[in-house]
Parts: sequence; structure tokens; C-alpha cells
Amino acid sequence: MAACSNQITGSDAAGKAALVDAKIAAAANGDHRSEKNRARNAYRHPVQTLAFFGLRDDMTVIEISPGGLWYSEILAPVLKDNGQFIAAGYDVAVPGQPAYRYKQTEAMLQRFANEPEHFGNARVVPFSPPLSGSLGLDASADMVLTFRNSHGWMRDGIAGQVYRAAFDVLKPGGVFGVVQHRGENRWLANTGSDSDRKISGYLPQSAVIAAAESVGFVLEATSEINANPKDSKDHPSGVWTLPPSLRLKEVDKEKYLAIGESDRMTLRFRKP
Repeated sequence: MAACSNQITGSDAAGKAALVDAKIAAAANGDHRSEKNRARNAYRHPVQTLAFFGLRDDMTVIEISPGGLWYSEILAPVLKDNGQFIAAGYDVAVPGQPAYRYKQTEAMLQRFANEPEHFGNARVVPFSPPLSGSLGLDASADMVLTFRNSHGWMRDGIAGQVYRAAFDVLKPGGVFGVVQHRGENRWLANTGSDSDRKISGYLPQSAVIAAAESVGFVLEATSEINANPKDSKDHPSGVWTLPPSLRLKEVDKEKYLAIGESDRMTLRFRKP
């Protein structure tokens, strides 16, 4: 009888996971996303990535630094009926930040307001460490996600603070999911005064794991979902040489398009 009960429970869990995967796929391919964003599904593998992280549609999920909302466009629709999506965007009350940060937050808020059918009950928490560094009440979230942001935090010396904020806001047993360009952390030559262009954008997987473990996370699993063995990682403008940025514009464009997007680590940590 116990074995039968376990089989039913396992079957039920698998069925629920399949339903969530279907929701993720529907959102990833939805008409609310631009053709350009949908095309990137082939490189960013949102269904497999979010399934690996263990996303459920009844979770409270925080995405740190959502940027142009590529993943938010997927997460918010999946969570809007049964869960809670929270975007940790730049804090416009913090002065002296690069201009794009204020514009990005304004665009995010406007889109959330204009598309309730997609973003539903999405919330925003202001987050611009080191001055504005809380993701919310302690032990209030089931999952915290960040996609391709850790290189900037490492450069600015705030990775520990960001990872600690993620640890604090998660419930015990909560998941911290990280996707990051993977490779040698190197400086670029002759790139001018723009600090974003001085780094390659890549980080060693061991460095990201060490940073997360230093604040208390336990590495639970790694995945090669977002790996790209064609990425040589020695490009003149770092990861921004590759699509979608194509920073060199027409110079060797076909070569970089053939490589595709960067090689990326996909890491699942858990808060004990």
C-alpha cells in the first residue's frame, strides 16, 4: 500500500512538473515577446533551465537585475495566477548611477503597468547595492534567480553583498539559480574608459561557486544546458563580441553568428 501511495505521489509530482513546463514553453513562445527575444530561446533554453532550477507556478520568485525583461517575460506569466514574481530592479532613489539604470527601471514599471494580462501581480523591489541592498523580508522567497549578472558584481566588488542578500531573502530550502558566462576572468585591451568594456564578461565556474558558498549556500547541482563548446572565449570585446550584442558590428559578423551566444554555467544552490 505504501509503495502504491509513493507511486501516486511521484506520478502527481511529475504531472505538475509537466504542467509547469508547458506554462513556461507557452510564455517563452508567447506573442507578448518580440520575435528577437523568442529567437533567443534556442540559445538560452528557458524551459530546460527553469525546470532544472525546480520552478513551480506557486512559488515566490525574485529575479535580480532583470535587464530588458527577457526572463521576466517568461517568469511573470507562469507565476501570475498562483505565485508571485518580484523583479529586483535598479533603485531610482540612489543618485549617481549610470543613466541607463534609471531608464531601464522606468521602462520596466511602464511595461508592468501596461500589460497586466502578462505581468499580473508582478512586484518590484528596488535594488542597487551597495547603497540599496535588500531583496525583501528575510525568509520570504522560494527562489532567487540571476542571469548573466555576476561578472559586473565581481568587477564592482559587490558579489558577496548580492549573494548574501539572496541568501537572506530565501526561505530555508530555497533555491538560488545562477546562469553566468563561463571562462577566464580577464581584462580587455584598448577598450577606452567604459568600465563595462574592460572586462571579458566571463567568470570561472569555481569563482562563482566559491562566492555563493562563502555566504552559506550549498551547491546542489550543475548543468550543461547552456554550454557552448564552440565559444573560444578569447574574443576582442569579450562576450559582447558574440550575439546578441555583436559589438564589432560587421567585422567577422558571420564568424560570431556561427559561434552563437556565450558558453554559460548553470548552477543550482540551496539554502540549508
